[in-house]
Amino acid sequence: MRIAFAGNPNSGKTTMYNALTGKNERVGNWAGVTIGRKESPIKADYANTTEELVAVDLPGAYSMSPFTPEESITSGYVRDEHPDAIINIVDATNLSRSLFFTTQLLELGIPVVVALNKSDINEKQHTKIDVDKLAEKLGCPVIKTVSTDHKGLQDVVKAAVSENGKGQKAPYMQAEINLHDKEAVDAEDRKRFAFVNKIVSEVEQREVHTNERNKQDKIDAVITNKFVGIVIFAVVMWAVFWVSQSKVGPWIADWLVGWIETFQGYVSGLLDGGSPLLQAILADGIVGGVGAVVGFLPLVMVMYFLIALLEDCGYMARVSVVMDPIFKRVGLSGKSIIPIIIGTGCGIPGIMASRTIRDERERRATAMLTTFMPCGAKIPVIALFAGAFFAGSSWVGPVMYFVGILLIFLGALLIKWITGYKYRKSFFIMELPNYKIPSLKRACFSMLERAKAYIKKAATIILVCNCVVQLMQTFNWHFQVVAEGAEDTSILATIASPFAVLLIPLGFGAWQLAAAAITGFIAKENVVGTLAVVYSITNFIDTDELALTGGANQVAMTMGLTTVTALAYLMFNLYTPPCFAAIGAMNSEMKSAKWLWAAIGLQLGTGYTVAFLVYHIGSVITGAGIGNGFVPGLIAILCMVAIVIFIAKRSRKEFDEEYELHSKGTGATA
Repeated sequence: MRIAFAGNPNSGKTTMYNALTGKNERVGNWAGVTIGRKESPIKADYANTTEELVAVDLPGAYSMSPFTPEESITSGYVRDEHPDAIINIVDATNLSRSLFFTTQLLELGIPVVVALNKSDINEKQHTKIDVDKLAEKLGCPVIKTVSTDHKGLQDVVKAAVSENGKGQKAPYMQAEINLHDKEAVDAEDRKRFAFVNKIVSEVEQREVHTNERNKQDKIDAVITNKFVGIVIFAVVMWAVFWVSQSKVGPWIADWLVGWIETFQGYVSGLLDGGSPLLQAILADGIVGGVGAVVGFLPLVMVMYFLIALLEDCGYMARVSVVMDPIFKRVGLSGKSIIPIIIGTGCGIPGIMASRTIRDERERRATAMLTTFMPCGAKIPVIALFAGAFFAGSSWVGPVMYFVGILLIFLGALLIKWITGYKYRKSFFIMELPNYKIPSLKRACFSMLERAKAYIKKAATIILVCNCVVQLMQTFNWHFQVVAEGAEDTSILATIASPFAVLLIPLGFGAWQLAAAAITGFIAKENVVGTLAVVYSITNFIDTDELALTGGANQVAMTMGLTTVTALAYLMFNLYTPPCFAAIGAMNSEMKSAKWLWAAIGLQLGTGYTVAFLVYHIGSVITGAGIGNGFVPGLIAILCMVAIVIFIAKRSRKEFDEEYELHSKGTGATA
């Protein structure tokens, strides 16, 4: 038996799905978190039947007449796949809004069970809903639930099983209308709203009316202010990084690093007296390289935990409102901030979240720009360079994120200019969830789930990559072991050296740094792992050592970078194209080879240009004068600018025609 979970965004639908199935799908206090349907068997504790029950979590929808891509998924599944029953998750705190969608579901003939979710909030607000009377009016079972506490969930599943095969009668006769007749559709919607409002007036008793200005409204007046809101957002993000990268994260990392170093010493002891090559590969390449990445895991986990708390309390939804006016001016919208926020955890789901944006040009631009926000995979790189070259300063992490936001704005303006997009007044409508005390349990689960993915990547992709790097550094092209002092003849050095030449104008022309940047395209964590291997640094994840001042510690001295060149190298790795998996996600979402290659070119050009400017301007400010390779680097950047101008002149008309054709095909509006 297949049971579809359908409801408005932010109704607690995915939370209920997770509770019933044991899954840990992403939840959030905004629309667009669930971007595709997900299926899983319901746990036996809730099933109470020998028949297998499969829960199908559908994206949030406000109507069965789809307006957004995620609503199309929900509408298409319910109409075409014919689930055996529908559990309609209704937000009990906003009954009038939720029941519009409910009445549409009741007209499909599929058994419906209404889960009156968030009932605990209603009790706190002294709002009463006559459940029996509501069930009578709708003609289907209505059950109070609290997804976060698993209350009423067993009763909901039991009711869905008992309704299977009974069919569903609509609560009133719907007039037959022509869906292409806008006036008829509008009239039907008014009729439906009037019916819903009549039901709500009969079954609901509210002590506090929604038109009264409450405490949450007063808080929103400050947090969503177009000026103050940005300052608050900056302070919040700085606090997140201060706690995760400078305080709690390093404290936990000290403990983990101790275990890693003990294990590395144990492996070295087992291999003592054996083959030096085997010791180099196992102890230094595998344990040392992978350990260098895993050593930064606590910093990543603490950041994930804090971001999850911000999402759960309702703050991140307000960020979308604050950013909407700014994003509109550069050709995006407040809805673009959702993929960007999700992308702080991982760029892949962030890119995938862009599919909720209806406008095709805006959706592609968002997918192209989302990865400028440093994801969790880039945190080890930020943490390493912040500790090694900037004495663990708490400003490094937040600055990298705000530079990412700035690059998103500038990139959006560039795309807007190339495509000839004209600013049009539009409206961004988003439901702001109630503020609430965030769930520590859900934040912990979210953190552990992401940590699991991080460790899995370290044990697979990063492990293999470090082994390959170690082997390539150990042997030359004649497969002879490279003698000490002749590392430049290794396979790795000869491959990376031509790329290193291209990086001289950026201040870091060493082949070791070029090799680390190249492996970063496989997975950004590889930058740290590769640096550990090529420089044979096995203890640079020691947070005490990383707290030493400037270039006086082992890492800075070994790499031979100044603070300026270190900052340039850090930004180059953060703002060039993401990992291959994220590029694959971009290809899937854009559905255009032209846009994909444009995205890769934009990201390469951006990373190169930012690093070039940081290196040479920083060198002048610090009194070192213009850096090496200024003229070749400037020529390269001017060539990039010329290419952009050429593409803009040649392709603007083509972009307009393609966009107009696609918009007509999908019903999208500019």
